[in-house]
Parts: sequence; structure tokens; C-alpha cells
Amino acid sequence: MSVPEPDGLHRRRNPLTGRWVLVCAQRNARPWQGEVSVGDAPQSAKYDPHCYLCPGNRRVNGEVNPVYDGPYVFDNDFPALGPAGADVEHDPRGSTLFSFEAVQGHCRVVCYSPDHGRGLSRLPKADIRAVVDTWATESAGLGQSHRWVQVFENKGSMMGCSNPHPHGQIWASGHLPDEVRLEDQHQREYFATHGESLLCAVAREEFAGPRQVWANSHWLVIVPWWATWPFETLVLPRHSAPRLEALDEDARDALAETLHQLTRRYDQLFSCEFPYSMGWHGAPYTQQDLRPWQVHAHFYPPLLRSATVRKFMVGYEMLAEAQRDLTAEDAARRLRELTVPI
Repeated sequence: MSVPEPDGLHRRRNPLTGRWVLVCAQRNARPWQGEVSVGDAPQSAKYDPHCYLCPGNRRVNGEVNPVYDGPYVFDNDFPALGPAGADVEHDPRGSTLFSFEAVQGHCRVVCYSPDHGRGLSRLPKADIRAVVDTWATESAGLGQSHRWVQVFENKGSMMGCSNPHPHGQIWASGHLPDEVRLEDQHQREYFATHGESLLCAVAREEFAGPRQVWANSHWLVIVPWWATWPFETLVLPRHSAPRLEALDEDARDALAETLHQLTRRYDQLFSCEFPYSMGWHGAPYTQQDLRPWQVHAHFYPPLLRSATVRKFMVGYEMLAEAQRDLTAEDAARRLRELTVPI
């Protein structure tokens, strides 16, 4: 049985991280006289001769892209992580307050398709399935030599995307980043106490409930109980799957359908190219017991009221704790009631 929506002002706890979010739904009724931005116009051209990511074009480093006809993956020309980092682990002055450690990793770029004007929400389901396969293959390969593999996408200029050609990134690292470290800790603690995966329990409790946006036989999309961003969603498998590469053929087909449904609902919500940051979390690659983990995707869109009015994480959010102006249940209802064209 899904947890009902509480009445009035309250806080909700994120069981994956242990953090809390303050829910103040009445604030969404306040008048808005702040920033109004221009939403991204839909890309229409299949090919842009000035785009660094289009097939056959030359990138900044002088390399020429092949004339690819499906997902295209290459090493990032401006990587945040490389094979070698600093060779000391502490502040050279000997202070324990300013510790640092060497990092190493590998950064890749994934062009979803050769079509400059088609992001995930505009791709046919067969092409989305090809992207899913690419994520899984790259994750498995990089996981052989790295502790963590982060698949993610920043969509739209509002989210800092530097190139409009539909693409995502994969950063592999030898260390476990902070967000994942917290998720790993809390999932393992939950499994040790309850004998089942935390996110398996969440999927069971949330199925067909007020926070469900979409479901099929393999996947569930919810606005999580603990959502911070207004239309944040969590994509969960309904069966055991610790990593993307663990998904069988049917689960991958069903994931393509799920991403088709979710991203098109986003675009319809405010009739725009809906911006977001999205990323996949799966079991780290140095751990033997994978039972506590379920692979899952976080979608963090910034929009609050329209294509031009976004949620800002400022003031109280930066200094105290996260706060949201729209209940998770209301956000899920609005996404759920949208009709997705075939």
C-alpha cells in the first residue's frame, strides 16, 4: 500500500541518502515577478554543418566524426578525469583540515543518433533501445577498470548543455562519488535490516499509487516521496537488476518504452523541449554482494510553473535543507494524466 499524501507543512526523508526535504505546497500560489527565461526552441534540422557532434564534422581537437548511423561513442575532448592525478594525499603543509587525494578516470561522450534534431523524447523506440544497449556496454567495459561508472545527460541550455546535438556522457572513476557513497551505505543498511533491496521495496509500495507516473511489466516511473525538484522522477526496475548490463532483452525493450513515455510526457507538460539532468546509478564495480542494489535513473528537471519559470535552489535550500513548492503526488498526477502520442 503506497503511503498517502500528508496534509499541511511537513518534511519527507530520502531513504537513499538520509537527507530530508521540506514540503511547502502553498508557496506555489505566490505571484511570480522574478526571472522569465526563453525556453529552448525545438531542433528541426537533421544535420548542422557547424555542430561538433554531427556525423562527418570536425571536432575542436581536429578529429573528424565518422558518418555514424546509430549511437556514437568517443573519448571526451575535454575530460574532467584522466589516467593520472595528484601524487599526494594530504596538504603539503601537514594540515589535517585540507586533505586531498589523487583521482583518475575516463570520460566518454555518447551521441544518441546522427539526427541533430532528435533527443530521447523524439527518437523512435528502436533507437532508444540502441542507446540503452550502448549505456550497458560502455558501463560493463569501463567497470572492468573503474570503481564507479556514471552515465548521465544534461539536456538543454538551462542545464548547462554546451551542444544541442542530442548526447550524454559517461564518466568512470576510481573513487566512489559522494551521492553514490550515501546511496550505497543506505541500501546496504536497509538490506541488512530487512533482507530485501530498498528500491525493490519502494517499487512494490509505489506501484499503482498516487506517485506513479507510468508502469509496464518491467519498469516503474514515480515522482519519489522525497523528490526535491518539482517534477523529479525515479525510474525503477520491478525485478532484480543491480546494473544496466544485467538487463535482459525484454527488460531493455521495456526500458526503451518507459523512457519514450517519460520524456514525451515531460515535453508535453509545458509544451517545450523539457530540460533536465538525468543519470543512472547501479552497483559499484568493486563490490561482491550486489543484492542490496537496484539500478535506477534519476531525472532532475528544473522547471516549476512553465517553460520559462524554474525552481532555484537558493537561500534556505543552500543554507538549511531542500524545500519544494509542489507535492510529489500533484506532480505525479499532472505527468500521469498527459497523453503520449504513439
